[in-house]
Amino acid sequence: IASLGTAMASAAANSINQVLEVPFDSQMNRTKNRVLVRGHLSPLHAATFAAAMAGSSTLLLYLLVNPVTAALSFANLVLYTCIYTPMKRVSILNTWVGSVVGAVPPLIGWSAATGGLEPGAFVLAGILYAWQFPHFNSLSWNLRPDYSKAGYRMMSVTHPGLCKRVALRHSVSCIAICTAAPLLDVTTWAFA
Repeated sequence: IASLGTAMASAAANSINQVLEVPFDSQMNRTKNRVLVRGHLSPLHAATFAAAMAGSSTLLLYLLVNPVTAALSFANLVLYTCIYTPMKRVSILNTWVGSVVGAVPPLIGWSAATGGLEPGAFVLAGILYAWQFPHFNSLSWNLRPDYSKAGYRMMSVTHPGLCKRVALRHSVSCIAICTAAPLLDVTTWAFA
Protein backbone atom coordinates (compact mmCIF):
# COMPACT_ATOMS: atom_id res chain seq x y z
CA ILE A 1 0.00 0.00 0.00
CA ALA A 2 2.87 2.37 0.82
CA SER A 3 4.50 1.66 -2.54
CA LEU A 4 1.23 2.19 -4.38
CA GLY A 5 0.49 5.45 -2.54
CA THR A 6 4.01 6.73 -3.15
CA ALA A 7 3.82 5.82 -6.85
CA MET A 8 0.52 7.68 -7.11
CA ALA A 9 2.00 10.78 -5.47
CA SER A 10 4.97 10.56 -7.81
CA ALA A 11 2.63 10.32 -10.81
CA ALA A 12 0.82 13.43 -9.56
CA ALA A 13 4.09 15.34 -9.16
CA ASN A 14 5.31 14.29 -12.60
CA SER A 15 2.02 15.32 -14.20
CA ILE A 16 2.00 18.73 -12.53
CA ASN A 17 5.63 19.27 -13.52
CA GLN A 18 4.83 18.50 -17.15
CA VAL A 19 1.74 20.75 -17.17
CA LEU A 20 3.82 23.65 -15.85
CA GLU A 21 6.73 23.10 -18.23
CA VAL A 22 5.11 22.58 -21.64
CA PRO A 23 6.58 25.77 -23.16
CA PHE A 24 10.05 24.91 -21.87
CA ASP A 25 9.89 21.19 -22.62
CA SER A 26 9.12 22.03 -26.24
CA GLN A 27 12.56 23.69 -26.55
CA MET A 28 14.61 20.73 -25.32
CA ASN A 29 15.56 17.63 -27.31
CA ARG A 30 15.16 15.44 -24.21
CA THR A 31 11.57 16.55 -23.53
CA LYS A 32 10.15 17.80 -26.82
CA ASN A 33 8.28 14.54 -27.43
CA ARG A 34 6.36 14.46 -24.17
CA VAL A 35 2.63 13.88 -24.61
CA LEU A 36 1.58 17.37 -23.49
CA VAL A 37 4.14 19.08 -25.71
CA ARG A 38 2.94 17.06 -28.71
CA GLY A 39 -0.70 17.71 -27.87
CA HIS A 40 -1.60 14.03 -27.39
CA LEU A 41 -3.10 14.88 -24.00
CA SER A 42 -4.70 18.12 -22.85
CA PRO A 43 -3.32 20.08 -19.90
CA LEU A 44 -6.76 19.84 -18.28
CA HIS A 45 -6.70 16.04 -18.55
CA ALA A 46 -3.20 15.91 -17.05
CA ALA A 47 -4.13 18.33 -14.25
CA THR A 48 -7.28 16.33 -13.45
CA PHE A 49 -5.23 13.14 -13.32
CA ALA A 50 -2.68 14.87 -11.06
CA ALA A 51 -5.38 16.09 -8.67
CA ALA A 52 -6.96 12.63 -8.50
CA MET A 53 -3.59 10.97 -7.86
CA ALA A 54 -2.51 13.56 -5.26
CA GLY A 55 -5.76 13.34 -3.30
CA SER A 56 -6.08 9.57 -3.56
CA SER A 57 -2.47 8.90 -2.60
CA THR A 58 -2.61 11.15 0.44
CA LEU A 59 -5.87 9.61 1.61
CA LEU A 60 -4.66 6.06 0.96
CA LEU A 61 -1.42 6.61 2.87
CA TYR A 62 -3.18 8.37 5.73
CA LEU A 63 -5.93 5.78 6.19
CA LEU A 64 -4.09 2.55 5.39
CA VAL A 65 -0.46 3.27 6.29
CA ASN A 66 -0.03 6.09 8.81
CA PRO A 67 -0.24 9.89 9.10
CA VAL A 68 3.55 10.39 9.09
CA THR A 69 3.89 8.63 5.75
CA ALA A 70 0.97 10.59 4.27
CA ALA A 71 2.41 13.89 5.50
CA LEU A 72 5.88 13.14 4.10
CA SER A 73 4.43 12.12 0.74
CA PHE A 74 2.18 15.17 0.45
CA ALA A 75 4.91 17.57 1.61
CA ASN A 76 7.28 16.13 -0.99
CA LEU A 77 4.64 16.55 -3.69
CA VAL A 78 4.23 20.20 -2.73
CA LEU A 79 8.00 20.76 -2.50
CA TYR A 80 8.50 19.29 -5.97
CA THR A 81 5.66 21.06 -7.75
CA CYS A 82 5.43 24.40 -5.95
CA ILE A 83 9.08 25.11 -5.16
CA TYR A 84 11.48 22.93 -7.16
CA THR A 85 9.74 23.06 -10.56
CA PRO A 86 9.35 26.86 -10.72
CA MET A 87 12.77 27.39 -9.13
CA LYS A 88 14.54 25.66 -12.05
CA ARG A 89 14.11 28.82 -14.11
CA VAL A 90 15.14 31.18 -11.32
CA SER A 91 18.15 29.89 -9.37
CA ILE A 92 20.78 27.16 -9.27
CA LEU A 93 19.53 26.46 -5.75
CA ASN A 94 16.91 24.33 -7.50
CA THR A 95 19.40 21.46 -7.43
CA TRP A 96 19.58 21.56 -3.63
CA VAL A 97 15.78 21.63 -3.38
CA GLY A 98 15.52 18.82 -5.92
CA SER A 99 17.99 16.81 -3.87
CA VAL A 100 15.74 17.11 -0.83
CA VAL A 101 12.85 15.88 -2.98
CA GLY A 102 14.98 12.89 -4.01
CA ALA A 103 15.91 12.16 -0.39
CA VAL A 104 12.36 11.98 0.97
CA PRO A 105 11.28 8.60 -0.50
CA PRO A 106 13.42 6.56 1.94
CA LEU A 107 11.83 8.55 4.77
CA ILE A 108 8.42 7.64 3.36
CA GLY A 109 9.38 3.96 3.17
CA TRP A 110 10.91 3.91 6.64
CA SER A 111 7.92 5.59 8.24
CA ALA A 112 5.58 3.20 6.42
CA ALA A 113 7.50 0.20 7.76
CA THR A 114 8.07 1.45 11.31
CA GLY A 115 5.53 4.19 11.95
CA GLY A 116 8.27 6.71 12.70
CA LEU A 117 11.67 8.06 11.71
CA GLU A 118 14.84 6.72 13.31
CA PRO A 119 18.53 7.40 12.50
CA GLY A 120 18.53 4.75 9.76
CA ALA A 121 15.91 6.67 7.84
CA PHE A 122 18.09 9.77 7.82
CA VAL A 123 21.18 7.80 6.79
CA LEU A 124 19.30 6.47 3.75
CA ALA A 125 17.89 9.91 2.99
CA GLY A 126 21.35 11.44 3.41
CA ILE A 127 22.86 9.01 0.94
CA LEU A 128 20.24 9.84 -1.67
CA TYR A 129 20.54 13.57 -0.97
CA ALA A 130 24.31 13.53 -1.48
CA TRP A 131 24.12 11.20 -4.48
CA GLN A 132 21.77 13.57 -6.34
CA PHE A 133 24.59 16.05 -6.99
CA PRO A 134 27.12 13.84 -8.79
CA HIS A 135 24.22 12.10 -10.54
CA PHE A 136 22.34 15.17 -11.74
CA ASN A 137 25.33 17.45 -12.28
CA SER A 138 26.92 14.90 -14.61
CA LEU A 139 23.65 14.39 -16.51
CA SER A 140 23.06 18.12 -16.81
CA TRP A 141 26.58 18.66 -18.13
CA ASN A 142 25.71 16.99 -21.43
CA LEU A 143 22.38 18.85 -21.60
CA ARG A 144 23.82 22.35 -21.15
CA PRO A 145 22.78 23.63 -24.59
CA ASP A 146 19.18 22.48 -24.07
CA TYR A 147 18.96 23.88 -20.53
CA SER A 148 20.40 27.19 -21.70
CA LYS A 149 18.02 27.42 -24.68
CA ALA A 150 14.98 26.72 -22.47
CA GLY A 151 16.10 29.24 -19.83
CA TYR A 152 16.78 26.81 -17.00
CA ARG A 153 19.19 28.00 -14.31
CA MET A 154 21.37 24.93 -13.91
CA MET A 155 24.84 24.96 -12.39
CA SER A 156 26.24 23.29 -15.51
CA VAL A 157 25.08 26.31 -17.54
CA THR A 158 25.60 29.26 -15.20
CA HIS A 159 28.45 28.05 -12.96
CA PRO A 160 30.35 25.21 -14.69
CA GLY A 161 33.24 25.23 -12.22
CA LEU A 162 30.88 25.12 -9.25
CA CYS A 163 28.99 22.27 -10.91
CA LYS A 164 32.15 20.14 -10.88
CA ARG A 165 33.16 21.09 -7.33
CA VAL A 166 29.69 20.43 -5.89
CA ALA A 167 29.56 17.00 -7.56
CA LEU A 168 32.95 16.10 -6.11
CA ARG A 169 32.10 17.38 -2.61
CA HIS A 170 28.89 15.41 -2.49
CA SER A 171 30.61 12.27 -3.79
CA VAL A 172 32.96 12.51 -0.84
CA SER A 173 30.05 13.18 1.52
CA CYS A 174 28.48 9.87 0.39
CA ILE A 175 31.51 8.15 1.92
CA ALA A 176 31.03 10.05 5.17
CA ILE A 177 27.31 9.25 5.33
CA CYS A 178 27.91 5.56 4.63
CA THR A 179 30.52 5.56 7.40
CA ALA A 180 27.99 7.10 9.78
CA ALA A 181 25.60 4.18 9.26
CA PRO A 182 27.55 1.63 11.35
CA LEU A 183 28.50 4.32 13.88
CA LEU A 184 24.77 4.90 14.44
CA ASP A 185 24.27 1.12 14.73
CA VAL A 186 22.07 1.12 11.64
CA THR A 187 24.10 -1.58 9.88
CA THR A 188 27.48 -3.31 9.88
CA TRP A 189 30.87 -1.97 8.81
CA ALA A 190 30.60 -3.98 5.59
CA PHE A 191 28.02 -1.42 4.45
CA ALA A 192 30.47 1.45 4.91
